[in-house]
Amino acid sequence: MSAEATLVTARHFEYVAHRTTPEGDFLAQLKVAARTAGIPAIWISPAQASLMQILLKLHAARTVVEVGTLAGYSAIAMARALPPDGHVHTIELEDRHADFAEAWIAKSDVKGRVTVHRGAGLAVLPTLAADSADAAFLDADKGNYPGYLEHALRIVRKGGLIMVDNAFAFGQLLDEHPTDREVGAVRAFNEVMAAEKRVQAVIVPIGDGLWVGVKR
Repeated sequence: MSAEATLVTARHFEYVAHRTTPEGDFLAQLKVAARTAGIPAIWISPAQASLMQILLKLHAARTVVEVGTLAGYSAIAMARALPPDGHVHTIELEDRHADFAEAWIAKSDVKGRVTVHRGAGLAVLPTLAADSADAAFLDADKGNYPGYLEHALRIVRKGGLIMVDNAFAFGQLLDEHPTDREVGAVRAFNEVMAAEKRVQAVIVPIGDGLWVGVKR
């Protein structure tokens, strides 16, 4: 046993990626089609998807709320981890993205178990009932993360799972002069999450950094 943490490098990420359960042909084809359609290629990694599926299964999750559908990759991946009567409610602002996601969800193995709600996250989330979900995944505009978290803590049941993507701010979290305009918002949210007493959470160094927490 080591008293020091192992420094996670790009080689470690590559090692993990090559030894993770594959995403499968369908999701691989979805990504190709999304790129062809001009949708930003910013979905979660297969390793992150696998971790999220494991966590959802361990929590016996049946209902998941997601903010930020994009191409539907993560919604489909999460739905696959739920029981047959489980459901993912995913929220997407851009109609073009929602159209693409709905088309691919309709021909997936989880057809009928994912609903795309169109609109801004802060407009749709208040329509969801308190304690109505077992888990939430936040992966949309970073400036609104604190608001999304507040709603997630209302919607997710006690003991439920809270996951938030991009804790490493697109690889620029610790850069002195970051170029992405949302880095500041990620840094600010990380401090909010770290100080939040209603959730026990940790940043898992996988993908672009994944906050994983449990509602107290």
